[in-house]
Amino acid sequence: MKKNTTLNIVLVVIFAVICFLILLPFYAITLASFKPGEELIRYGLNLKLDFSVMSLDNFVFLFTGDHAYFTWFFNSLLLTVVQVVLTLLVSATVAYGFAAYDFKGKNILFICVLLIMMVPFEILLLPLYTLTFNLGMMNSYSAIILPGIANAATIFFFRQYLSGIPKEIIASGRVDGASEYGIYARLILPVMKPSFAAMAILNGMNSWNNFLWPFMVLSDSHKYTLPIGLKTLLTPYGNNYDLLIVGSFFSILPIFILFVAFQKYFIDGMTAGAVKG
Repeated sequence: MKKNTTLNIVLVVIFAVICFLILLPFYAITLASFKPGEELIRYGLNLKLDFSVMSLDNFVFLFTGDHAYFTWFFNSLLLTVVQVVLTLLVSATVAYGFAAYDFKGKNILFICVLLIMMVPFEILLLPLYTLTFNLGMMNSYSAIILPGIANAATIFFFRQYLSGIPKEIIASGRVDGASEYGIYARLILPVMKPSFAAMAILNGMNSWNNFLWPFMVLSDSHKYTLPIGLKTLLTPYGNNYDLLIVGSFFSILPIFILFVAFQKYFIDGMTAGAVKG
């Protein structure tokens, strides 16, 4: 009993330290968002709480100033929502095929999915750029959305999740006369809600923070996403740190809200496939 108590105390201390280290950068950027850009240039990001230089001027400028921040923000929001919805639907359908059916070449195809997970995106960057250019999709949102909707990691996660669902559910649907599409839509998708929530958060974070690929294919400033837009605030001719810091702070809120709203389903979805039942 004493050994378990000591172990629990050690784990609590370790996780408290990890939590502190994770929250420290958020605390620093929150303080910086209330300070003028000159403070950031002079002292950098720091943890000093100095009320003499803190104000709401940056937030006032964010909501009333002459800039394109909210254009970038809504571009990112639109892309994230569309990309997450399509990725979940396509990846779940592919994973259902791997989990529910036996067909020739199934194992080889699934190995290909695993191999794709091991390939860094930077290796695919040049051929993907060439393909996008040849298809005439440059400077369009379709060039950002289409390459990622069949996400290998998401397919793998859904396949593992579906492997833990009893196949009797599918058999009972067939006995009742439901079509294969009806079984998938009415019996399987409702069971996958926790996994959808987990993957929505992870894919949403990746899409929201995606910088490199959109930066390469977008040339119209009105189509810029938020990471690209914030990058344009730093130029050789001048840096708009006032908007950069408060904009970076504000950009965290959508993902934070998404995680808080779905954290219960996120935990359920990440642990459901741990034990095959």
